[in-house]
Amino acid sequence: MLGLVVTLLIIALIAAVLGFGGIAFAAVEIAKIVFFVALILFLIALVFGAMRGPGPAV
Repeated sequence: MLGLVVTLLIIALIAAVLGFGGIAFAAVEIAKIVFFVALILFLIALVFGAMRGPGPAV
């Protein structure tokens, strides 16, 4: 998911350099949304992992 964010930011950078402001703006906004979704999913996984406790001793 974070790879998608990096890809969209690279597309936005290239589009901005070439003068496509609208495409660059859209790519940055999509990258922001995907980043925050990934961040929220990570935090949810972190909370549920902490609630579950340590795994079995090996």
